[in-house]
Amino acid sequence: MRRRYVHPTDKRAVTTYPINDLLASRWSPRAFADRAIPTDVLGSLLEAARWAPSSRNLQPWHFVIGERHRDPDGFARILSTLVGANKSWGKNASVLLIAVTEPEPENVKGGNTYAYYDVGQAMAHLSIQAMSCGLYIHQMGGFRRDKARELLEIPDQYEPVVSAAIGYLADPSILSDTMRERELAPRSRHPLSEQVFSAKWGQSHPDYV
Repeated sequence: MRRRYVHPTDKRAVTTYPINDLLASRWSPRAFADRAIPTDVLGSLLEAARWAPSSRNLQPWHFVIGERHRDPDGFARILSTLVGANKSWGKNASVLLIAVTEPEPENVKGGNTYAYYDVGQAMAHLSIQAMSCGLYIHQMGGFRRDKARELLEIPDQYEPVVSAAIGYLADPSILSDTMRERELAPRSRHPLSEQVFSAKWGQSHPDYV
């Protein structure tokens, strides 16, 4: 029996406390539709990332993007850096992105300790803006940083941090059996009792057990 198509609302987080609807609805699909993202919509995602907070306002993020429908060659270069199953489903995304940071800028004594953290903040902003535009993002650590540096001509002082696939949701039936099973699996998170401590490490907070 063929499993039914899962609408994004079926993947909403089951939370202990109420959270913003965009946060509850956000998840990381692998099935993307063959549909271009309008320039102004993609611009909104990048603008949201631009306005993320950062340590000392250094804004240590850069994005190399490849648009499948407008720049197939650029898209193919980024796709070739993905490893394993990421490449098999990543090829269907509308946009592939690699986020890059500069951990030791010349004008910052001692380097930027929070460069990677701040890139994460920018990607979080981008992800939530995407949800507000009806788009989804799947971020990936599974890509070859050395190959990305070579093919995308990233200077030595910059570090590729994470890759991401962006697009509109498609029916999971386009995926392989293994990927489809993951796509349809319920979401889960560790309880707050394992993540929130009161005053000292390991001491559960009485309000969040």
